[in-house]
Amino acid sequence: MQLLAFNFGFKDVIDILLVAVILYYTYRLLRKTGAANLFWGILAFIVVWFLVSFVFQLDLTGALFDRIISVGAIALIVIFQEEIRMFFYRIGSRFSSWKIFRPRTEEDPRSRQQILEITQACRHMASTKTGALIVLAGAGSLKEIVDTGERLDAQVSARLIENIFFKNTPLHDGALIIRDGKMLAAACILPVSKDQTIPQYYGLRHRAALGLAEKSDATCIVVSEESGHISVAKEGQIREVKEDELFVVLQTAMTGVD
Repeated sequence: MQLLAFNFGFKDVIDILLVAVILYYTYRLLRKTGAANLFWGILAFIVVWFLVSFVFQLDLTGALFDRIISVGAIALIVIFQEEIRMFFYRIGSRFSSWKIFRPRTEEDPRSRQQILEITQACRHMASTKTGALIVLAGAGSLKEIVDTGERLDAQVSARLIENIFFKNTPLHDGALIIRDGKMLAAACILPVSKDQTIPQYYGLRHRAALGLAEKSDATCIVVSEESGHISVAKEGQIREVKEDELFVVLQTAMTGVD
């Protein structure tokens, strides 16, 4: 014990803290997908493997565990490829959100008008409790999402947006994709989030918005058909916003200007 205490230094503290941080964020990520129990099972297996191989030094059992670890690591990458992709995307989004990595841009008057059109449409749909799902594409093209809907290639217009989401119209069910100041497609199908921590009162539109926000840098606007509340999904998070906040959210998403 004295030898262990003598060799334990500052570098070991940093090592332990890094492992703790990695385990914590891995647990948070798996908890949202409903795989928290699997995380604890893997952690228990690693602890047993460490005890067998390094503490008790059981050569035969340790060799068996080593083989399982080497094969299991590849299996886990295949099983959790979406979660791993999401993990690295969130790390990247943290860095890209820093202002030093964002190009300086001046607000285009046309962008301001487009933001006003979207804001006006969302406010009116919220007052009439008309359900809507609008996606503002980021750096990603979202081509695979656009291809699932009906092509529009139209200018951003509040009246057209409201007409698209008017109940029982052919295009009201699905998402409207907006990119580079153009409404590209409507009735698009989005991936649904598997996050188990989403409140029960959120409907399918909210889950679809969060699903895309988890997998891309898009900003998704949801108008609730039940409550008329407006929500924004971005960077794997979703929250309700007040109508006066919506313009700022759209401004940041479309122009990068805070």
